[in-house]
Amino acid sequence: MIQIRNLAYTAKTDEGEREILRGIDLDIPDGRLIVVTGPNGGGKSTLARLVAGIAKPSGGSIVFDGRDITGASITERARLGIGFAFQQPVRFKGLKVMDLLAIAAGRTLAKSEACDYLVSVGLCANDYLQREVNSSLSGGELKRIEIATVIAKASKVSIFDEPEAGIDLWSFQSLIDTFRNMRRTIANSSIVIISHQERILAIADEIVVIKDGLIARHGPKAAILPSLIGTSMAAPGCPKFGRGDVPVITEGKIHA
Repeated sequence: MIQIRNLAYTAKTDEGEREILRGIDLDIPDGRLIVVTGPNGGGKSTLARLVAGIAKPSGGSIVFDGRDITGASITERARLGIGFAFQQPVRFKGLKVMDLLAIAAGRTLAKSEACDYLVSVGLCANDYLQREVNSSLSGGELKRIEIATVIAKASKVSIFDEPEAGIDLWSFQSLIDTFRNMRRTIANSSIVIISHQERILAIADEIVVIKDGLIARHGPKAAILPSLIGTSMAAPGCPKFGRGDVPVITEGKIHA
């Protein structure tokens, strides 16, 4: 379990300091899939980065399984079992996809296992296992490979920051199915997804709405989702397109 208490974050800008988050109190229990949503700029991605250790809070505390990790580095948190998938994945020149998956899993992988991880995110495994994680891959391909590494790591807490960004809609259903499968198999672990896609919100156990740096609402999906449908906080899922169209979701918007 993660316990967040009175968490705050202030960023330095050209105009001076700007308070991004303040007074955040949130429990992330084991065995739950939690979706964090809210208007752009509200602080939801900042919260994810603070939990992962990418950014340091200006106040408050983060406790993971009874251990205060407020000052812990991203590497220390990863070793403890916190996994994070970036909005913009990192490229690794010279490192092959197969090797990256093995590093994430912490062991040698059979080809069939590595294939399963890639197929779960909508990639044809034979086309990718021996490719380098470099500029030859598109942003969407890198995104899916990174999600596959988080799945392979089997972290106690897996955090996904807008996983739908850059994913074509034909792979979007595979992504939803992947999260459903993860949800069915998690026991002493939890999943946190930053998103405002309605179909991702629909698979949550709990929804947290962050607005203007504060938690505006938090509760079971059944209590929160109906009030979000039709708003900018719940972008629609996959509309119908013609066969020749290849729509892509980026930053919550659908582009044909």
